[in-house]
Amino acid sequence: MRAVQVTEFGDRDVLEVNEVETPEPGEGEVRIEVKAAGINFADIMQRRGHYQGGPEPPYTPGLEVAGVVDAVGEGVGREVGDEVVTMVDGAGGYAEYAIADAMGLFDIPEGLSFEAAAGFPVQYLTAQNCLHEWGGLEAGESVLIHAAAGGVGTAAVQIAREAGAEIFGTASTQEKLDKAAALGADYTINYEEEDFVEVVRENTDYGVDLVLDGVGGETTQRSLDALKEFGRMVVYGAASGTPGRPSTDDILFGNQKVIGYHLGRGLQRKPMKVLASVDDLSQMLAEGKLEVQFDRAFDLEDVADAHEYVESRQSMGKVVITP
Repeated sequence: MRAVQVTEFGDRDVLEVNEVETPEPGEGEVRIEVKAAGINFADIMQRRGHYQGGPEPPYTPGLEVAGVVDAVGEGVGREVGDEVVTMVDGAGGYAEYAIADAMGLFDIPEGLSFEAAAGFPVQYLTAQNCLHEWGGLEAGESVLIHAAAGGVGTAAVQIAREAGAEIFGTASTQEKLDKAAALGADYTINYEEEDFVEVVRENTDYGVDLVLDGVGGETTQRSLDALKEFGRMVVYGAASGTPGRPSTDDILFGNQKVIGYHLGRGLQRKPMKVLASVDDLSQMLAEGKLEVQFDRAFDLEDVADAHEYVESRQSMGKVVITP
């Protein structure tokens, strides 16, 4: 089968499409014929060698896939032909076939394409958990969502809207701000031209209740300045390439909480907590209350261009590879 391989840590030119042996499912596993593999910023961080605990080259990247069950291992209650979406263990999704734990499979909601379904597991679970299970968002509270037109951002804006929150969203272009606004953001902020802290302070009483930060770097510390006393900030990534270093003095005197969220580690340690909202999310998708924001698909051979598209922040919503 064809599969993308990261031959060494580095820029997008380390991505190669090679012929590799088609994997066989073991006990409790299924093999999926991949119709769409989601691209996440974590894939890019892994490729750069900046992802703590990430795979070592050579490896096939890709954390989530949508497709058709092609073969089943022993002890699996799934049928060949089932249309499913799932996360794979660490990597392996950028390929014609991928192996996944049968316990982690979700049926694709009716009416959802494979490309859109591939944007469901990582983005929507991350957004839901950061807002609710980890962030404790309640109706009437305010939330600041960075990169509000990205994969997690577009999911978070919609989920926060359904929760009855007041939403501040940041992005880098007017097109992206318009996207966030259309999905439900009450205030949109071009962080290239405006100070998001000032905008938040001008439109709230002393700051927001919750911040979702997947950017890191200076944004993390500045986000604390936008957070009210007794507020919470959930940190789920460092897309800037630099981890955030919040001041403990600010946290101490503000009685604030900085909470870490890592989807993969959460699934390993507290799977029931991470997956508790899957049925609710699937129902909201089926009812049209949520809509996966699909951007575009790239052929497997164009994987380097796909990474560049996401890495350069051109994307709005989900980008996928279609083997």
